[in-house]
Amino acid sequence: MSRSPAPFWKTTPLARMNRAEWESLCDGCGLCCLQKLEDEHTGRIYYTNVACRLLDRQSGRCSDYAHRRLRVPDCIELTPQTIVDYRWLPETCSYRLLAEGEELPAWHHLVCGDRDAVHRAGVSRVGRMLGEDEVRDEHLEDYIIFRID
Repeated sequence: MSRSPAPFWKTTPLARMNRAEWESLCDGCGLCCLQKLEDEHTGRIYYTNVACRLLDRQSGRCSDYAHRRLRVPDCIELTPQTIVDYRWLPETCSYRLLAEGEELPAWHHLVCGDRDAVHRAGVSRVGRMLGEDEVRDEHLEDYIIFRID
């Protein structure tokens, strides 16, 4: 019997992945598109359940990914070079996991073949987010759902 080659994310360093490989790592949880607050004294990052206006809150995907940085100037651009700058990425983020030498979880679509597994696993906030237009900035603290230390 011949063995299947190892998947690209196990053999290719993040910095050597092509654009399609890099983009395919996104699990579609939508957590990076939630509004976050930073405690200026402790540096802790608090996630809210308030989504960027471009996030499709039913799919967990950006509704205009190709133009997101034009439409939302402070939208991040995660790259192999900048991944270390985003310490606020959730522990479940595939980019963070691979950068830290960890494995992709069983629910990741590249592992299981099912893009909706991330939602069934309860990792995403699909169906449990509010839009930016529904919450005033001064009330964001009322919508904190978890923190990253």
